[in-house]
Amino acid sequence: MSAVQKTLENTVVFDLSSSNLRDLNGVLQSLNAGSNQTVWTVLNPRGAHAIAVGITAPVSVTIDGHAGYYCAGMNDGAAITVNGSVGTGVAENMMSGLVHVKGDASQSAGATAHGGLLIIDGNASARCGISMKGVDIVVKGNVGHMSAFMAQSGNLVICGDAGEALGDSLYEARLFVKGNVASLGADCEVKEMTQEDKTILAGLLAKAGADAKPEEFTRYGSARKLYNFHVDNAGAY
Repeated sequence: MSAVQKTLENTVVFDLSSSNLRDLNGVLQSLNAGSNQTVWTVLNPRGAHAIAVGITAPVSVTIDGHAGYYCAGMNDGAAITVNGSVGTGVAENMMSGLVHVKGDASQSAGATAHGGLLIIDGNASARCGISMKGVDIVVKGNVGHMSAFMAQSGNLVICGDAGEALGDSLYEARLFVKGNVASLGADCEVKEMTQEDKTILAGLLAKAGADAKPEEFTRYGSARKLYNFHVDNAGAY
């Protein structure tokens, strides 16, 4: 099979065992909203780093296997599915679109992402959602320590357990956890679950296909004590 070919279903197939990753990303980044090449399948990713980064067109990309660091980074409008696990920084700095990981994710999943939806069917390692700036993240398993560190806005839904220092130095992101939390970070506290919270959570669970109910979750948010420096809180900065 050649590196690139169209199947009968009009899917563009790109085989990384016989073609260069730089070529794949170059083609995907050159697509625009009017392109008729809207469905892509990437074969034999073999853990390569930075697969399907910087896409700005509303196309569908399926990566058939495991991916390395920064998969789907800087995504802006594409729907990217990984039929495997991913390394550090999946969907890093995503602006819009959907990234769906069918396996596990390493650390810093969704880091600094401004928008879109990141779904992780398995577990996510440390610092999931670090400095998130508007993205929605749903993790169907557990997350590691320091998740949502300095999270500014958006929603992090954890259907399993959370590691230590959840929400450390949190701003205005909403954190929803179904399981146990090892410990809360500085300035993170339990919040009342409002009707608005329940509506947002129910919508995200439905989009992610998660088998859980909003009533099973606890919401966490910022205590807002670290917004401005105060000498009494110096040890927490």
